Amino acid sequence: MLCFLWESISFQMLLVFLTVFLLVTSYMKQRQPKNFPPSPFSLPLIGHMYLLNFNNPQATVQKLSEKLGDIFKLQMGTTSFVFVNGLRMVKEALVNQGENFIDRPEIPVDKEIFSKLGLVSSNGHLWKQQRRFTLTTLRNLGLGKRSLEERIQEECRYLVDVFGDEQGKPFNPHIKISNAVSNIICSITFGNRFDYQDKDFQKLLKLIDETTSLHATIMSQLYNSFPSIIKFFPGSHQTIRKNWRLLKSFVKEKINKHKEDCNLSENYDFISSYLQEIAKGNGIFREENLVACATDLLFAGTETTSTTIRWALLYMAMYPEIQARVQTEIDTVIGQLRQPALEDRNNMPYTNAVIHEVQRKGNIIPFNVPREVVKDTVLDGFHIPKGTLLLTNLTSVMFDKNEWETPDTFNPGHFLKDGQFWKRESFMPFSIGKRACLGESLARSELFLFFTALLQKFTFQAPPDTTLTLQFKLGITLAPQSYEICAVPR
Repeated sequence: MLCFLWESISFQMLLVFLTVFLLVTSYMKQRQPKNFPPSPFSLPLIGHMYLLNFNNPQATVQKLSEKLGDIFKLQMGTTSFVFVNGLRMVKEALVNQGENFIDRPEIPVDKEIFSKLGLVSSNGHLWKQQRRFTLTTLRNLGLGKRSLEERIQEECRYLVDVFGDEQGKPFNPHIKISNAVSNIICSITFGNRFDYQDKDFQKLLKLIDETTSLHATIMSQLYNSFPSIIKFFPGSHQTIRKNWRLLKSFVKEKINKHKEDCNLSENYDFISSYLQEIAKGNGIFREENLVACATDLLFAGTETTSTTIRWALLYMAMYPEIQARVQTEIDTVIGQLRQPALEDRNNMPYTNAVIHEVQRKGNIIPFNVPREVVKDTVLDGFHIPKGTLLLTNLTSVMFDKNEWETPDTFNPGHFLKDGQFWKRESFMPFSIGKRACLGESLARSELFLFFTALLQKFTFQAPPDTTLTLQFKLGITLAPQSYEICAVPR
């Protein structure tokens, strides 16, 4: 009987049935609960994908916020997001009601590798324990102390030397900067730095860069929107998963070498400290969590700060009058003989303002790291159900025309008042609240020391007959497009 019914169904009828089924399923998934945030017109199956400028999604979100308000919903395939915009609402979500929006969702393209483990993707008690342990360990390893500052200063000397080797000729500073910045987190995590001529480590840095960029490709975005279908297709999402596995293999090799070589009574780096905790028999501290934590530290500790420094050098080359004023302050406060130190920062308000303006204008994490709603919550009168994915639009805060005098212009004056450095509430490149970047203190130290060390010794210029651009490359971060620059010795 069933066989007869199956044979009697034409291909056209089957196609109609499948289409209706998919449309009904799409409608059911896109139904909004009562008092849900507003949403633009949505198409079946694809949702709001037709609205999105994939090369500049922050521009799309800005236009929608002007039309729909500070809270609205977008549907991307099978995944929906609630966007929160503006200083008032971002503070409300991340600080005042921070406990309700503290979890991380599983992102399909990264799920296989970081499934609720580590520092970035874990939630609940596991996240609190991992974060607390990591912050304590970083402090024990020198964070906020002179010993780590000296380690950064040493790396600054190496970076100045390799820039000097270019003899003022055009070169791409990308990998050199990544290597220098990564060496700081590598020395903390693995106990050693890597020479700038180490080809294996260069490959790893390029792997990190590729993985960062591939997250913005159409295929990766389609995979995040339709994971159950796109997983069967080749594309960038498959390369990302392969790259994550290679990065984890690198970390696992380092862990295995520690287990073979190190004395577990000594905690001279993050891995050895974590292995001590595992040896104590604390169930939360397991090797799979160590792999995830160390991978998070390597990736985040390399990508974000190095991208910011690349933006900084680009801005200096494009605004020579600002660069000259920074160099005048460096020469006045530090001179040419002594190496910059963190204690100089308080005496260098203009340089500090320039670094902050690079972070504001560079805007490298425009939508922050995604959150997941822990329980049904009311936000500004709207009902946000448990499990909803939330994106806090940091771009809307750091480019708000009501908060900044000239939001779309590179203007260090945004951070100066009466000649002194001015700390701004609307400056939040590290996010805010309990899940703010745990590496903020380290990143701020690195940015000041690397930036001042480079401008102390070089003037950065565009190569002859070359016009530099501030166009960005979209990925996990907003990075400058690849460029060459001249580091002219002073």
